[in-house]
Parts: sequence; structure tokens; C-alpha cells
Amino acid sequence: MKRTERLSLLLNENNLDAIFLTKRSNVNYISKFTDEAAFVLACKDKFYLITDGRFTELAQKECVGFEVVNWHLFDRNLIKAVSHICNENGVKKLGFERSNITFDRYEALKNMLSNVDLIGTDGLIESLRYVKDETEASYIKKACEIGDKALEELVPHIKVGVSEKELCARLEFYLKMNGADEIGFETILISGAKTSLPHGKPDNKLIEDGDFVTIDFGAKYNGYISDMTRTFIVGNPSEKQLEVYNLVKEAQLVGLSKIKAGALAFEPDQAIREVIKKYEEFYYPGIGHGVGMDLHEEPFLGNYGTKVIEKGCIITMEPGLYVPGFGGVRIEDSVIVKDDGIEILTKFPKELMIL
Repeated sequence: MKRTERLSLLLNENNLDAIFLTKRSNVNYISKFTDEAAFVLACKDKFYLITDGRFTELAQKECVGFEVVNWHLFDRNLIKAVSHICNENGVKKLGFERSNITFDRYEALKNMLSNVDLIGTDGLIESLRYVKDETEASYIKKACEIGDKALEELVPHIKVGVSEKELCARLEFYLKMNGADEIGFETILISGAKTSLPHGKPDNKLIEDGDFVTIDFGAKYNGYISDMTRTFIVGNPSEKQLEVYNLVKEAQLVGLSKIKAGALAFEPDQAIREVIKKYEEFYYPGIGHGVGMDLHEEPFLGNYGTKVIEKGCIITMEPGLYVPGFGGVRIEDSVIVKDDGIEILTKFPKELMIL
């Protein structure tokens, strides 16, 4: 079934005449538009891609089954264009993405569409994106292959005296040279005691002997993202570094073993805590998430996870231990859920590399 047909069914189920989509990934998912500055107004049997003159030609080529509307022709007023379409289609109940609209835009809708009920929706399109189809999976697999190759090319450059920023620039160059359309998200490449920061940023710090080096990165390919983390040690490791690394590696393998169709999103966390019990105070319970057109999608894995994992979900598993003043270790893979378990899409080795 086409994505637009599935959306039409959702509109009926939610008693909506139409929905106004503003979140870029949702717009692009429904319309297959590949650029920015676009919106979708989906009625039950007619679909509109609203953009401006910079993108109308591209939209007409890419958005099959959509009427392309240039909102600049409505006094350069997006909401006037939305109002015109709603009036043309007799829309009385209009859904909107409540978590992705500014208050100004909501007020403009309310004022311009005074005869229309505005109904905030939450996760409607995301529910369609929860399970990936074969085409989506193939794009994420390709993004993972690109990431594997880029990291392989980077490893010889990870050495004492090289800065985090230089390594980060090289990695992002290798991603693009190996076929990425762009980087998947802001690269985390940090070293030494900074590795206790789960989302630390690379700076001019030089790699030193005995440093952990944590690299969390991804490629974007045809709109879909890969996500992988590896941790290395440069020079001479301490016994505690080896202990923490091996605990995290064991925890990650245990977490992966708990990902299967029908499992609950909180279940891997429970098993991982048994492994890392000695260092549990340094454990961050956000251990994984769906990945697709957005870096972070449902299902979110952790002690707060509420979703049921389904066949076709693409999920990360990324437990870590983060010890202030000492450093941290995270190991992360992207996997696709199959009938009989999982397929790991990120193939770069997880055995500790001492560089």
C-alpha cells in the first residue's frame, strides 16, 4: 500500500478531513521530496506539496500524485495557501503536528481558518515510519557500509599528537568520498577524560598516550541515516580501561541478544544492568533508539521504553559507562529486526583496538 493510502486510512481513523505536515522528515517521507522548505497538506483523497519557487520544479519531478503549490503566489503567505487549499476541499477538521509548530504559526492558522477545527496530533506520521520497508532498509544498509569504510580509513590516523578536530574533519571527508550525501548528524569524536561526556564535542585537544578515543558518527544516504560508535585506546591501556571496555562490550552483546520481534523496549536495559552492576552508577539508561530519516525515532530502548519491537524496525544498541575524571566507553551498532532475531548492519569490529 502506498504511503499516501496509509495516511488516508489514518485520517479516517482519527476523524480528520486533512492534516498539515511541517516536520521535514515527515514531509519528505510522505511526499518523497528530497529537499527543504516544503510542507504537506494531505486531504483524504488529494495531496498537496507546498513550497516556494526555488523548489517547485524539483517537487513536480519527485512528488508523484501531489499537486505542487507555490505559496509565494499567495502574497508570500504560507497560511494563506493552506487556507485556500482547505476551502477548496471543504476541510472542517484539520490536524497539525503539535510538537513541530511554532506558536506564531498556530495563531496564524487559527486566525486564518476560523471556521476550521484545529486538532493537534502526536506521532501520526511517525507510526507509519516505525517499520522500515525494503527500500528504506537498503538505504540504511548502504549508509552503514559507508560508515564502516570511512572508519576503516580513519583508524591509521588516530595517533598521539593529532587533534580531535583534525580526525573529525578526516572522518567526515571519508564519509563523503565513500558515497554519503552528507554526514548523518554532528560527529562526536572525543578523547581522554572527555569521553565521560556522552555527547562531548571535538575540539583542539591532542590525542595523548593512554587516551580512550570515542567516535559516534553516521552517514546520510538518500535521506536515511546510519549510526555507529566505536571506542579505541591509544598507547598503553590501564587495567581499569580494559575492564571497563570489556564490560561494555559484554553489555552490548547481551543487549543485542534481547532485541527481537515482540520484545518490549525496556527489556534490554534490565539484562544490561546485570552485566555492568559494578559500575551501574556510571551507566546511562538511554541504550538505543530507532533510526531512519531522523537520527532518533521510536522505539526508544531504556528503562523508560514503552514500545513493542517489531520485525522491520531498525534500532541502535549503544550501552555505555561514563566515569567523570576517568573517561567513558560506548559501543553502538545499528541492527534490523528479522523474524529470527537481528541482522547487524554496522560491521566494523568491536574487539578492542589498541592503536
